[in-house]
Amino acid sequence: PSLARSLRQSRIDSEALKQDCLARQCTRRRVRKTRQTEEIMGLSREKKEQYFERMASILGTYSKVFMVHCDNVGSKQFQQIRIALRDKAVVLMGKNTMMRKIIGQFVQDNPGHPCECLISRIRGNIGCVFTNGDLNEVRQVIEANRVPAPARVGAVAPVQVVVPPGPTDCDPGQTNFFQTLQIATKIVKGKIEIVSPVDLLQIGQKVGNSEAVLLEKLGIKPFNYGLIITEVYDNGSIFDIKVLDISQDDLAFKFANALKNVSALSLGLHYPTLASVPHSVANAFKVLVAIAVECGTFTFEKADPFKLYLSDPDAFAAKYGAIGGGGGGGGGADAAAAPAEEKKEEEEEEEEV
Repeated sequence: PSLARSLRQSRIDSEALKQDCLARQCTRRRVRKTRQTEEIMGLSREKKEQYFERMASILGTYSKVFMVHCDNVGSKQFQQIRIALRDKAVVLMGKNTMMRKIIGQFVQDNPGHPCECLISRIRGNIGCVFTNGDLNEVRQVIEANRVPAPARVGAVAPVQVVVPPGPTDCDPGQTNFFQTLQIATKIVKGKIEIVSPVDLLQIGQKVGNSEAVLLEKLGIKPFNYGLIITEVYDNGSIFDIKVLDISQDDLAFKFANALKNVSALSLGLHYPTLASVPHSVANAFKVLVAIAVECGTFTFEKADPFKLYLSDPDAFAAKYGAIGGGGGGGGGADAAAAPAEEKKEEEEEEEEV
């Protein structure tokens, strides 16, 4: 019986030892997998907390944001962009779910903050460039940092690619390759020369293997990649990047055109507005001058020069000076030009309004 008990106990101990070993192996596997996941994701729990604090601080500090797409932008190019934007803006990238969560939590902690509208904009491979400076200045820095890149198979062409005519470094043995692509060539001094321009890729077309090989043979890097600005956030307002292309002259021109339309509409409806009052006053003055010219018994000071000119041009010339004359005294000419200048000024004011 003692031997049986000892055997039974040894079996129990061995089973317990096996289970303990299996539990330890599972624990080690979970730890290893967790570490691998953290290495792949690049964010541990501590780093996530630091990222949360940093983004929340940035949201409370900056009021302007560029929403940028960062496809085909490498880490070295990101470093160059950050260096160029130093002391001007902050580039922030991250997982979309984390960024949306941080913004939502920030809005809960700061009720009424307008940055809530950014949550719906965080989609795809997107990042944020925060700034408090001049938007056009930061935009120029972002758009200036672009890197030329070769055409890779499967990439979508962002621009039209045209192969220029001229000599290449390809030997005559590669003529069949150009004939397959239906590119007209000729042999000049032992080298293949392209005869005419070749429309190789259109915008939005995927790069095939033949196109990629051809561009590589010719040493052409047709694409250039960088941060692409899609939208701009400014104190709660989100607008397209094209809005920044509007200058003060464009605004003044559009405002003047709108003012002209309002004046014309007001005059046509006989409804006085601030835009139409100067025109109404000018038109009334013309009517009064016409009445004074036709009526011999009625006149007023501003109409006298016009009546004198129509009744006696010589007397008008003697009093105010000859109109368009080649000489004459300076004082007389200035006095004579006064009524004409007044009328001209009124017409110019009418045109400007």
